[in-house]
Amino acid sequence: MINHKILEGISEQIGQLFDQTRPGSAESEIRQQINALLLSAFRRMDLVTREEFDAQSAVLARSRAKLEQLQSELEQLEKKVGQTVNKP
Repeated sequence: MINHKILEGISEQIGQLFDQTRPGSAESEIRQQINALLLSAFRRMDLVTREEFDAQSAVLARSRAKLEQLQSELEQLEKKVGQTVNKP
């Protein structure tokens, strides 16, 4: 669900910040902890991939088009019913 390259890039940047502020620290351990922290945070946010978002947007667009079509058909049927009821 989460693009691990983006996660690794963010982790890399955070790692660089730690390296600048704490030279000589256990770099790989800090990177692993930051990576785990970010991954955990992203999972709690219920994020979706771009592909999932695009697929759902397409479904929504089709649903809206169908709804508009059905509303139009309903209006036409209501007019026909109204015309036949009003005829003497």
